[in-house]
Amino acid sequence: MDSAAVIHGINHIGNSLPVENVQELASKKLTALPPRYIQSEIKTDGEVCVKDSLQIPAIDMSKLVAGTGSDEHQTEMLKLHQACKDWGFFQLTNHGATTAVENMKTATKEFFQLPLEEKMVYAQLPGGLEGYGQSFVVSEDQKLDWCDMFYVCPIPVSTRNMKFWPKNPASFRSSLEEFSHEMQKTCISLMEFTATNLGVKFKEFASMYVECTQAIRMNYYPPCAQPEKAMGITPHSDGTLFTLLVQVNEVEGLQVRKDGKWVPIKPLPGDIIVNVGDSMEIITNGEYKSIEHRAVVNSEKERLSIAAFHNPSVEAKIGPLSDLVKENGAKYKTVKFEDYIKQFLGRKPDGKSMVDTVKI
Repeated sequence: MDSAAVIHGINHIGNSLPVENVQELASKKLTALPPRYIQSEIKTDGEVCVKDSLQIPAIDMSKLVAGTGSDEHQTEMLKLHQACKDWGFFQLTNHGATTAVENMKTATKEFFQLPLEEKMVYAQLPGGLEGYGQSFVVSEDQKLDWCDMFYVCPIPVSTRNMKFWPKNPASFRSSLEEFSHEMQKTCISLMEFTATNLGVKFKEFASMYVECTQAIRMNYYPPCAQPEKAMGITPHSDGTLFTLLVQVNEVEGLQVRKDGKWVPIKPLPGDIIVNVGDSMEIITNGEYKSIEHRAVVNSEKERLSIAAFHNPSVEAKIGPLSDLVKENGAKYKTVKFEDYIKQFLGRKPDGKSMVDTVKI
């Protein structure tokens, strides 16, 4: 099967069942949540850390791209290594993609402000994930997240489905094109730095990134009548190499699990939040670990975010790199990424249970 056909198949693996539009529900000014949105048992799963001093590291991209012989480059490379190793999350400053980020923020806000009937022009179709709707709804009785999303797959370019690229707002397509390009470029740079930090040849990383897949998910979390009982996004880790997240507005909601506690992320204006995904954990033999994260909601403010997921080539085999198994052996099986992502997209998020299936 050629790669385009495989990728097309992957985009139609993660079918999500249709459910009521959350933004529309919120507009009814409900005083109590519908039963399917009550997730009190998840909400209380772990204490929320209140220490302002405990924050994910900030990495300065401009220092990473500085001359390799400079002290600031070496210092920032070490910070990047420790961030990936100890946290699996960091904020990327001075990334050079400010215009693309700001344009995409504007286009995302304008899209979610459209009347429901206009957004539904781009509704998900049966058997696919792309479009406007929800994700990971795999049964009629599962608990639901308090979130609407709009999901598109810009890369590979040859397999884009332009049906899901809105013409309204007018700037959406050009903004998405620019944002997709800048996020991919940033991700490739981060992989190059990662290869250097791990002492492996970049071509080993690059072999997985040829004909890579990129998916972009725009999230809308409406104000919630009972935020203490709801979840914006259920705790999970990503299946990616790296995920690059942009906060559209400065409303907090993202939390990461660190040492058994949930640490709220305080977004820095204009920065990109980066996290290690399951694929990166597998190929680094656990040197870098994906981290469980979730989104919470509040009663007064809406929150919007944009996540750009960067995955290996669909046909790549993901397993520990040879240079990283010499001392302690492989801790993960080698699997075809197509098989991994099929399972990932076809099940309800459940912490890090998916990556656990390939541990030796």
